[in-house]
Amino acid sequence: MIRATAVVSAAEMEKLSAIDSVTLDFDDRYRRRIALQADGGLTFLLDLPAAQPIRHGEGLRLEDGSVIRVLGRPERLVAVAAPDALTLARLAWHLGNRHLPAQFEQGRVLIRDDHVIVDMLRGLGAQIEIVSEPFQPEGGAYGQHNHDHGHPHDHHHDHHHDHGHHHHHHD
Repeated sequence: MIRATAVVSAAEMEKLSAIDSVTLDFDDRYRRRIALQADGGLTFLLDLPAAQPIRHGEGLRLEDGSVIRVLGRPERLVAVAAPDALTLARLAWHLGNRHLPAQFEQGRVLIRDDHVIVDMLRGLGAQIEIVSEPFQPEGGAYGQHNHDHGHPHDHHHDHHHDHGHHHHHHD
């Protein structure tokens, strides 16, 4: 099976002709090694040196030099908006305080659908719309993949997150 061993930037992809495309949700666009099937049927092995987020519009370079365009699969998301910038900033702060993957755009924040979080946001003045779009959350301050901590993030923590480096959250 042919291997894809490098990620090609979106800017470089604009100059290249892809032999195929592969449509993946956000979780499948953050892998190191996985067998994939391109949209046109080509089977290949993603074999990167380390897991990294692959953005919609980037490409994967195959061993033979050809490239496959990566497309983000639309996912069920919540578009969070607000009547003013200050309210939107407060909503974003509450999302960040819960370590939720979030995609920031002009006038809105996209998150994965979670009824507890949506109820909290509505209570804080959010305007909520369910959308189906590719999800590309921020990579975080240290460039790591966004993830949950394996436990729910409702709005009442009775524990602390220790991230090392004397950085703690106390809710």
